[in-house]
Formats: sequence, C-alpha cells, structure tokens
Amino acid sequence: MSFRSHSTGSSQFAEKITDDPVTYKTAQSTVTCIYQTHISGFWRNVTVLWSKNLMNHSLTVMVTSVEGDMNYCCKVDLKPWHFWNKKGYKSFEVEGNPVEVYWDFRSAKFTSSPEPSSDFYVALVAEEEVVLLVGDYKKKAFKRTKSRPALVEAALFYKKENVFGKKSFATRAKFYDRKKEHEINVESSISGTKEPEMWISIDGIVLVQVKNLQWKFRGNQTVLVDKQPVQVFWDVYDWLFSAPGTGHGLFIFKPGTAEDSDMEGSGHGGGGGGESDTSTGSRYHSTKSGSWPPEFCLFLYAWKLE
Repeated sequence: MSFRSHSTGSSQFAEKITDDPVTYKTAQSTVTCIYQTHISGFWRNVTVLWSKNLMNHSLTVMVTSVEGDMNYCCKVDLKPWHFWNKKGYKSFEVEGNPVEVYWDFRSAKFTSSPEPSSDFYVALVAEEEVVLLVGDYKKKAFKRTKSRPALVEAALFYKKENVFGKKSFATRAKFYDRKKEHEINVESSISGTKEPEMWISIDGIVLVQVKNLQWKFRGNQTVLVDKQPVQVFWDVYDWLFSAPGTGHGLFIFKPGTAEDSDMEGSGHGGGGGGESDTSTGSRYHSTKSGSWPPEFCLFLYAWKLE
C-alpha cells in the first residue's frame, strides 16, 4: 500500500523541509489546521499554521477560497523576546472586506508542539462575527472582540503535523465528537537486536501493534475510538531504509471505515520525503459533499532523529 497527497493553495505557507539531513538544530516543527468557515457571504477555507524551530516561532492565518485560487493572510511572530506580540491584533482585507485577527498568548501553555495546548485564543472576526475561534479562552475572546458568534461554527477538516523525535511522536485530534480531543502517540523500536516493532495508541490504549516492521512498513487497520471506527494508515519505509533525518514516517487517521472512504489507490513513494509540507492531502477529505461538518483527516509526519 502507498499514499499520495495533492497540493492546493492552502498549503503554500507551510514551511518547506529540505532534503538535507535534519537535526535538532534545523528541525522545523509545524502544525497546519484548515477550517471551513463562512466569511462575507461565501464559504472559505482558513489555514492556521503554527511553526517553530530554535530561532523562530510564528503563527500564520490565511483565508482562501474553497477552490484555492485566492489567498489572503497575516503572520504573527511569537518569538520569546517579542513580549509585545503575546497579545495583539492585525487586520487585512478579503476581497475588499476587512477581517481582523485577535490573539492572546500571555498565559498560553506549550508542550513540544508549536501549537499552544491551553490558556489562549486566536479569533478571526468579519462583519462583527467571530467566524473562527481557536483555543479555550472563548469568553475572553468574545469580550475583547465585542463580536457575536458566527451563525455557522467553523469546522476543522484537515490537520497536518511535522513531529521530530527518536522513538516517540505525539499529536492530538478530534474525530466524531468535535469537542473531545484525543491524544495520539506513535512509538517504535527500530534499532538493537530485537525485530523492529511499532505501537500506535490513542488516549493511552494501544490500538495498533506491528511486529516484524521491516516486512510490514506499509499497512492499514481500522480501530475503534469511543466505539466509533477510525482508519489508521502508515508508511514507515524511510525509518528502516533511509538515513535518520532524510525521510519521515507518514501516519493518516480518518474517521469511518474503508467502505465509505476514498483512501484506496493513493500513492506515496517508498523513499520520498520531499512533498511532506507542500501538500494538503485534498484527496482524503471533501468540503463540497454537502455534508456538515466536512469530513476530517489527520496527517502525522514523524521525522526520526539520531
């Protein structure tokens, strides 16, 4: 089995990972979330990109037409020494209509991810409506923006994360209950005298265990999360057969079963790591099916370091 993703305009601000070996000094952790929102009378995609390395930490918010042919964005630097940027406001125009971005990270808690885990907000406001609200400080966001909630709440339908580590890679995702976030962890034992193994756990429960990984480096399995099916796909060819830092393991998590999905027939070349941050995996989700909220898909790119 192999995977392939297709590019769209929503990913152009995702940071490019080079083909050179990656180290802790050059590792660029990114989290890309794409939401479907209703702004100024039209359905639009809003990309929220969190990016961090040793020198920089930034947030980029981009508004795109669903077709991906019009892009409008603003960028916020969150460097530790930029204290005045921990709470702020920026405005830009979307087809002549003013859109404001408000943020407050003064109390934000961070883990290893460039995305805060709690105690923050990022609010996107158009025509006195909060069309997108990220974070758990919702009351503070509404009070500060003096705006009402949107009639249709924004829906996250795509998330992509680049994670760097030695044996363990963690991320978070919401599947069926859009209010409940699940902890996802991928662990592996590649080196040493034992046969390579891999474990994938959700909320601390191991749901996928792959032994003899050198023969099963690509595969898929449907697991149950809160009694609901979630498809899990993996491709860890580069972990086993490439030098550390030159390739990634790819993991895809998609609610539903294979019968009601179009995952089949996609292709991700065994040794390729070059397209990881220039694709949004548009093949794996749909924003035009007429269903609401739109289908969700999570892509985890796990980069092994020595």
